[in-house]
Amino acid sequence: MKTRTALAAITLSTLALPLAAMAPATASHGAGGAVRSHGGCGGAAVWKLKAKPDNGKIQVEAEVDSNHAGQVWAWTLKHNGNTAAKGSSTTHGASGSFTVQRRTSNKAGTDDFVFRAVRRATGDVCRGTVSL
Repeated sequence: MKTRTALAAITLSTLALPLAAMAPATASHGAGGAVRSHGGCGGAAVWKLKAKPDNGKIQVEAEVDSNHAGQVWAWTLKHNGNTAAKGSSTTHGASGSFTVQRRTSNKAGTDDFVFRAVRRATGDVCRGTVSL
């Protein structure tokens, strides 16, 4: 009986370790159901992307921060593979950043968003994804 109990405890611990290690990687939801991601753009610029539920729709916010005002970036926001918005923005202010905000429909199932911004002068590319 003691052997069975010990074997069961070892088996459960062995199975639980991979699940415990995976938990921090999946903890991307914030307050109010928001999902966030961030990263670099190949140069000094960085990007942030956030999506959150908003009265039956989804509020998506993307930011590019290069610390240099006056840079022109062409950007595209895709929702489930389709272009939801696109445009051109210029970094401004002391932070040298720009922000894109859009409200999109909340489709059935998982909503996948891809934000991509390109600074043609240097070839720097920002690309971020979130799923809600």
